[in-house]
Amino acid sequence: MHEKPDRSALITLPIMILMVLGITLAGSQGGDSVLGLPVFAMAILVAFVIQWAGFIAAYLLQTEKFFDLLGSITYISITVMAVWLSPVIDGRTILLLILVVIWAGRLGFFLFRRILKAGKDARFDDIKVSFVRFLNTWTLQGLWVTLTLATALAAITTTNRKEFDLFAIVGALVWIFGFAVEAIADAQKSKYLKDQGNKGRFIETGLWAWSRHPNYFGEIVLWVGVAIIAMPVLRGWQLTTLISPVFVMLLLTRISGLPILEKRADERWGGQKDYEAYKLRTPVLIPWPPKSGSKKSG
Repeated sequence: MHEKPDRSALITLPIMILMVLGITLAGSQGGDSVLGLPVFAMAILVAFVIQWAGFIAAYLLQTEKFFDLLGSITYISITVMAVWLSPVIDGRTILLLILVVIWAGRLGFFLFRRILKAGKDARFDDIKVSFVRFLNTWTLQGLWVTLTLATALAAITTTNRKEFDLFAIVGALVWIFGFAVEAIADAQKSKYLKDQGNKGRFIETGLWAWSRHPNYFGEIVLWVGVAIIAMPVLRGWQLTTLISPVFVMLLLTRISGLPILEKRADERWGGQKDYEAYKLRTPVLIPWPPKSGSKKSG
């Protein structure tokens, strides 16, 4: 029953590994080393060890409940590890550490609490029974951590140090804006869904009146902020790690984010007059003030 998906997973797995090797080699250039091993590469290796260990436990227990939580723990663990192993810890390094820990801690707790309440994540129903596909999913999370965090890790481990500058200040402000949008959007939707009167309805209030996916917009913006902070200390091949915010944007807008959620929403509410009107007046991603007189109840 799973032959074709498993075959596809077997093809995807080596491609992901090659991508990881490429970004690891690039990010390690001009970076600090411990016992002859690049700190950047060590952090990436630990990220995958954590994912594969998590996969073994999750497969044996046939559960996906700690998938997102372990992803967030991985972000925090390898960032702390990179800082700890770096011989020089400056203001930019501390700033990046704080921002990653705050973001990963909030998102991990939010997603873990959500899945505990729901009882399961339907996306994993068919995946977790297949060894290869489930392994592929955990490996993909390792790739997600690697590509998303690459810019910050390169800046933390680089030997090219610079004083705290305007880039760090502007980047921090951009990050704060993005983080606030994401956190507020998540909180608004959680509150909306708790109201039994809204059961089976779509949210179109608060930030969700300005964008159909404000949380994803905030996520993209905060990683742009991280890239701005890191940019002045990156050099040579390290500059390729600036793919991080681009990867986040492509992932959320073209692969696993908007396409899936928009399809589900269309299947659920498509054709309904109020939903079609909401789609017409509300941008899919970048927030924009709703037109005057627009319906706000949802």
